[in-house]
Amino acid sequence: MADEGFEFPIDRTQVMLFARSLLDIRPEFSEPGDPATKALGGIVIPPTFVQCSAHWDPDYFLDLTRPRKGTAPRHRGDGPEGGGGGVARGLHAEQHYEYHHPVHVGDTLTVTSRPGERWEKQGRRGGKLLFSESITEYRNQDGVLCVTARSIGVQTERAVDQ
Repeated sequence: MADEGFEFPIDRTQVMLFARSLLDIRPEFSEPGDPATKALGGIVIPPTFVQCSAHWDPDYFLDLTRPRKGTAPRHRGDGPEGGGGGVARGLHAEQHYEYHHPVHVGDTLTVTSRPGERWEKQGRRGGKLLFSESITEYRNQDGVLCVTARSIGVQTERAVDQ
């Protein structure tokens, strides 16, 4: 089931700083008057920029610094499973992006996520490897699908044998 989503406003400064952090100084990421930028219909986002939407996600599970209502987020090692459960046994395995429509500065994307496929494979040292896919869609203010991101995580069945 898909979540209700959240809004992610695309800001010129965010785009410029993201591009510069990648050492990408092409004008289409920062200079609205440049002919290359005008040809694209305005300042566009660099590839993978949509990952910045995590800063706008009120429920982003890796953000332990954001004030939250209700119970505090659990940290690695918290809870009944002791020191080896949850995030401690998992890792991000793959990330795929499919670009459908350009995203420009000034757009506001609605971000929704839903679970994808699940599968398992026998591991060598940690038991079964449990794979899960998460699909995130980014739609602009007109409802047009702009980007689909597919993330695959893997979790071991038990702590890895040393």
